[in-house]
Amino acid sequence: MESLPTTVSAKSDRRGRSSKSQNTSKPSLIMAFFSCVAWLYVAGRLWQDAEYRAVLNTVLKKNYDQRPKVLMVDDKLVILGCKDLERRIVETEMELAQVKSQGYLKNQKGVSSSGKKMLAVIGVYTGFGSHLKRNKFRGSWMPRDDALKKLEERGIVIRFVIGRSANRGDSLDRKIDEENRATKDFLILENHEEAQEELPKKVKFFYSAAVQNWDAEFYVKVDDGVDLDLEALIGLLESRRGQDGAYIGCMKSGDVITEQGSQWYEPEWWKFGDDKSYFRHATGSLVILSKNLAQYININSGLLKTYAFDDTTIGSWMIGVQATYIDDNRLCCSSTRQVSAKA
Repeated sequence: MESLPTTVSAKSDRRGRSSKSQNTSKPSLIMAFFSCVAWLYVAGRLWQDAEYRAVLNTVLKKNYDQRPKVLMVDDKLVILGCKDLERRIVETEMELAQVKSQGYLKNQKGVSSSGKKMLAVIGVYTGFGSHLKRNKFRGSWMPRDDALKKLEERGIVIRFVIGRSANRGDSLDRKIDEENRATKDFLILENHEEAQEELPKKVKFFYSAAVQNWDAEFYVKVDDGVDLDLEALIGLLESRRGQDGAYIGCMKSGDVITEQGSQWYEPEWWKFGDDKSYFRHATGSLVILSKNLAQYININSGLLKTYAFDDTTIGSWMIGVQATYIDDNRLCCSSTRQVSAKA
């Protein structure tokens, strides 16, 4: 009977310890929870700081790359050498332009058999479909064969001027080459595409090619619709020999056509002012330029602006240079499109 109290006491002791352990675990869980929250907060801040550091590092690197670099002596010498080389190139280009303007050009023919400087190069515009018209010229005012050579001995060169077909090497080009081998009276503009809408550009190619091949006093552009009095023209040019800056022709001006679709429509009509009138220029049927004006076109051909028509195009170039305008009504077209250079 005495052992019963001992058993009851043991059970109550276990209950007491169990109650104490339950009371102790609650604060531990709370502490563990707050520890996890604190750890997550610290880890988040560390991650965020790492991102900030990465961005800051990128900005600093970019600014460092953009900052002025300290040049060593060798680097400065290289830069100065490049600038000196650039200066020499510019000076050489200017000297080359001056040499070209003085007539020192490769493969030029500049003296006739009489020892005098050549008087004129006459370029007669022609096209692929103008074979019959060329034959008519050769049988009228334009010499052929030996007579053409004798005229060159007098200092007069006459050539039909034509470009190349849009389809290089086709039957059109081959026919011109065959005709030239037989007659030897063509100036073929290899870099020009022969087309009606390209006539203003043809002017640049003609004068440049003529200047590069012949050193003459004058360079004459003639349309293939002109019946020319050759001897009278030669007399006119002889009377002007030695005159620089001569821009000779039948001078005119007129209204700029602004209506699209009209025959003489000028796409850039707005450049000619409110009055819409062309400046004074030589009609395109026959234009004579002295040597220095033709050389000006040759040297600056890459910069010269062209308009819808070749005569106004040449006139626009002459405005900006020291050209002497010579209006000669003997060079004006009549209703039959014949030009007479007779006195």
